[in-house]
Amino acid sequence: MRPETGARAPAFSLKDQFGQDTTLASLTQERAVLLVFYPFAFSRICTGELAAIRDDLPHFDNERVQTVGVSCDPMFTLKAWADAEGFDFPLLSDFWPHGVAARAYGVFDEQSGMAVRGTFLVDRDGVVRWALVNGPGEARDFGGFHEALATLDT
Repeated sequence: MRPETGARAPAFSLKDQFGQDTTLASLTQERAVLLVFYPFAFSRICTGELAAIRDDLPHFDNERVQTVGVSCDPMFTLKAWADAEGFDFPLLSDFWPHGVAARAYGVFDEQSGMAVRGTFLVDRDGVVRWALVNGPGEARDFGGFHEALATLDT
C-alpha cells in the first residue's frame, strides 16, 4: 500500500553504492528527502531521469532537500552506474531482501521484480508531503516536486 500525502513514510535501512548503511531517519535529520524509486540502472529512461537530476543538482540537493535514488539493483551495479554517469548523489540498493523498501512504498512490481517509478518527498518529520507514481516506460515529471518543496517549512 502506498503511503498517502500526510502519512508517515515507511522506515528503511538500505546500503548505498559505497556499501554504507543508510536509513530514512538519518536522511531526514537535517533536510527533507526526495526518494526516487526507479526500475533498473543502465536502462534508457532511468538513466535519463537521473541524468536530469545530476544536470540540475542544485534544485535536487541543497540546504532544504537531498535526493536519493532507490532500485532493486545490487550495490555493485549502482556503484558502476554512478561512476559511469557521474551521479554524485546517493543510490540505495533495495536488492536484499529483494524490494523490501519498494514494497513498503507500494511501488514494487511482483511480476518483473523491480520498482516502478515512485517519487516521494518526505519532510524532516518523516511525513510524505508529495508523491507521484509512474508505471514502466513512463518518465516522471519533477515539476510537482519543486512546487511541493516550496511549501515546506525550512
